[in-house]
Amino acid sequence: MTEGLREQKKRQTRQRIHDVALGLFVERGFDHVTIAEVAAASEVSVNTLYNYFQAKEDLVLAPQRTAEQRLADIVRERGPGESAARAVLARLRDEVRRRDRALGLTDGFGRVYEMMRAAPTLTARLEELGRQMTAALAAVLAEETGTGPDDPLPRVVAAQIGLAHALVFTEIGRRTAAGETPETIATEVLRLLDVIEDLLGETVLTCATRKDR
Repeated sequence: MTEGLREQKKRQTRQRIHDVALGLFVERGFDHVTIAEVAAASEVSVNTLYNYFQAKEDLVLAPQRTAEQRLADIVRERGPGESAARAVLARLRDEVRRRDRALGLTDGFGRVYEMMRAAPTLTARLEELGRQMTAALAAVLAEETGTGPDDPLPRVVAAQIGLAHALVFTEIGRRTAAGETPETIATEVLRLLDVIEDLLGETVLTCATRKDR
C-alpha cells in the first residue's frame, strides 16, 4: 500500500528527531542531553517529541516487537533440513558479508557504540532485549519440538543460540571501539562464527531440524 502524505511526514519527523538526538548524544553523552534540548534542536515541542518517543532511551533504542522476535523469526523462516542454530548462524554470516547496518558494520558507528556503552540505562535496555529474544526463541523451540513445560532443552538451546548472537554484537562493538575498519571487523566476525559453530555440540546444532516437505 502506498504511503500517504500524513504518514510520510510523520515518518520523516520521527527520523529527524532520532537523527538529531543521536548526534547530540554522541557529541555530549547520553546523560548530558535533555529531552527539551533534543526537542529544541529538532524544532518540535516536547509534547510532540513524546508523541513519537515515550522515553529518552527510545530515542536510541526504540522498543520494537520485531527486535524481540528476531531470533524466533529467523528460526520460523528456516528452510527444510535446517536446524534452529544453523539458521541463526547462516543469517548472521549473511548479514556480516553484506555489512548490514543493523550490525553496526558502518563507518562512524564507533562513536555511537562508545556513547551507548557509557550510558547504564541503554546497556540495561540492550540486556533486557537479549533476554526477550532468548525467551521468544525458547517458546518457538518448545512448540516445534513438542517438549513439555518442565523440559529444559528448549531453554538451554535458546540460551546457547542467544549467547552466540550476543557474542557477535559484542565482538563488533569491541573492534569498532578499537578503531578497526568494517572490512577487518567483518573478516574477524566470520572467523568467530566458525569457532562458535565448531564448539556448539550436536544437540544444539541439530535441535529443531525442520523436516523436508
